[in-house]
Amino acid sequence: MTAHLPIRSRLVHDALRAAGIPGEIVVLPDAASTAPLAAAALGVEVGAIANSLVFWSDGAPLLVMTSGAHRVDTAALAARLGRERIQRATAEQVREATGQAIGGVAPTGHPAPLLTIVDEALADHPEIWAAGGTAHTVFPMTFDELVALTGGVVTKVD
Repeated sequence: MTAHLPIRSRLVHDALRAAGIPGEIVVLPDAASTAPLAAAALGVEVGAIANSLVFWSDGAPLLVMTSGAHRVDTAALAARLGRERIQRATAEQVREATGQAIGGVAPTGHPAPLLTIVDEALADHPEIWAAGGTAHTVFPMTFDELVALTGGVVTKVD
């Protein structure tokens, strides 16, 4: 039942179901807007947290799903992708592209699909956790489910 979920999380829930992903959205008592906070709240390794980071590149948003144990090397990633430059999106750009706020961006449930990069290191974890549309919501899935859900390109991001 999704009635107790915030509207942004209900959109994520509906997108997960449409993609055939069974993971349930969990509402955390405290905000988990960073990978270390989410990992601590869930009792998992920080590397099993799939951070949703929105960047701006070549005039469009770029979603990077990275392991919570990594930082994105934007110069190296731009070179790998053949892009001129990758820079952090502003809070306004994030909300416009995803309909969600920084600290709670999910890999799905956006107004339109986003070009997505998936950190290959997330494959090291049998279960990964991503934000569910708010800083208080998360959900589990597998690496393969994340790649299928986002249509993401798997590559090294650090």
